[in-house]
Amino acid sequence: MDSNNSIKQRKNGARQGQEPSSLKGQAFNKTDAVKKSTSSSSAWSSVLQGFLLFVVFLFLASYLITDTWFWGYKGKYLNYHHWVPRKQLVFTQQELAQYDGTDPTKNIYLAVKGEVFDVTAGRPYYAKGGGYGFFSGRDASRAYSTGCFQTHLTHDLRGLTKDQLGAVDGWANFYRNHPKYFKVGTVILDPIDPHSPIPEDCNKPVAAKPSS
Repeated sequence: MDSNNSIKQRKNGARQGQEPSSLKGQAFNKTDAVKKSTSSSSAWSSVLQGFLLFVVFLFLASYLITDTWFWGYKGKYLNYHHWVPRKQLVFTQQELAQYDGTDPTKNIYLAVKGEVFDVTAGRPYYAKGGGYGFFSGRDASRAYSTGCFQTHLTHDLRGLTKDQLGAVDGWANFYRNHPKYFKVGTVILDPIDPHSPIPEDCNKPVAAKPSS
């Protein structure tokens, strides 16, 4: 009998617009969850805003102190090509020669120790007639260490000293880490005949003519 009365009271309460206690508890839990979610989102938003303001402050401070946006850094990571993966190309020497800067519609490539670099950003220097145009479209590793641009525009490194070989490596690193130039692939170099004469040094003193 008491059970029937309890059921009737719950029904009457529902008809009069009163929510059962179980529904009230569910609504409270949902509201609490929404509040927690909102609070968490607000905290992350504040952290993100603080981080962005800190980054902007660093850039502005760098520019005011060093006149650059990156605290004077001028390395390769300022060049987006070093961040974007790309398929490395493989050239023959004949194919590489097509990118010697004579055609203004093509990129300019050069090679050091078999590594091919895009130096198009330096077109005024590496195009035909430029101060370094003789390096373009070929691997002239030997000339980088000897400074002989008449007979040493070759990849033949025979006979070079340890210091000279180190200088060639230094130039390769220069192009690898340059903020504007970047590696695009490799070149298949023709083998050097070990019995062929070593390229003559154009800086070698010329012997005086014998007196008559």
